[in-house]
Amino acid sequence: MSKFLYMQVIDKKVVATANKYDKATYLKWFETMFRIRKFEERTLLMYSQQKIRGFCHVYIGQEAIAGGLVTAIRAEDALVTGYRQHGIALSRGLSPSTCMAELFGKSGGCVKGKGGSMHFFSQEHRFFGGNGIVGAQIGIGTGIGFAEKYKGTDLLCVTMFGDGAARQGIVFEAFNMAMTWKLPVLYICENNGYAMGTSVERTSNVKEIYRIGAAFDMPSKRVDGMNVESVHEAILEAADHIRSGQGPYFLEIMTYRYKGHSVSDPANYRSKEELHQYQEKDPIETLEEKILAENICTEEELLIIKDKIKQEIDDAVAFAEESPFPDPSELFTDNYVQPDYPFVS
Repeated sequence: MSKFLYMQVIDKKVVATANKYDKATYLKWFETMFRIRKFEERTLLMYSQQKIRGFCHVYIGQEAIAGGLVTAIRAEDALVTGYRQHGIALSRGLSPSTCMAELFGKSGGCVKGKGGSMHFFSQEHRFFGGNGIVGAQIGIGTGIGFAEKYKGTDLLCVTMFGDGAARQGIVFEAFNMAMTWKLPVLYICENNGYAMGTSVERTSNVKEIYRIGAAFDMPSKRVDGMNVESVHEAILEAADHIRSGQGPYFLEIMTYRYKGHSVSDPANYRSKEELHQYQEKDPIETLEEKILAENICTEEELLIIKDKIKQEIDDAVAFAEESPFPDPSELFTDNYVQPDYPFVS
């Protein structure tokens, strides 16, 4: 454990407290979050050059959630999420190269260029997508949790969705089933404020989404999603609860996306002042300031990490550029096909 002290502001008073985590943990958070930011920035550039086409939803601003996940759950745990998923996939260990190639629609992609931006997948990394239908992953994650309980493991399934999906009926069906059978599922609502473009305040009488869990007696809480330590601690607490056999847990993690819902969204529904207010809480900048202010590591050490990641992203783009497009013969491989379907020859 680090012995460095940091200054915490409480009611405008500065209080000195000891760091809770060691250097390796802080650097793991920083590396994970910085990699996601640089990957997504390059994704936007590649999209502007028409190297990437179709729907594309970036994770810029929400990186603290992915960072906290890395250190709070096990690599063997399953994870399923929606279509704003590049950052979560990278945090699970998928390489920037295979992810970028997937965005390019190339055969070197994590699903051979067949999924694109919204449908990453990796059995090796226990990452089950990347799902394009709003809320569909909630049922999938609940089913994965059922499978883990059936097999008698102590693993869980992290099932993530946005504030827009919180209004889907499958939330209530899944919550009821998971609590009734005490399934090992950690439900996480990444509440970035606007769903596709409409605020929670305009779409629901229940404005604190975590309170939905109370209808099922599911332990639930709201978390500061702009602070990686807060995310880590909340997820770790929830995971311990689930592994103890007490059933599912629900976290509403409050975050903010700095870009529009997708690359085609100008985000005119929010003010520049509001965006600036949240950018001042940037989770990566805040973490870097803390690391340097408390001498957790040197600026030179952070620069080495940054340079390494920037090279990773350069290499990822080069890999994507050089990978061939899928051969047309690949159209029906790795897909379920009904043998006697009348329009397949």
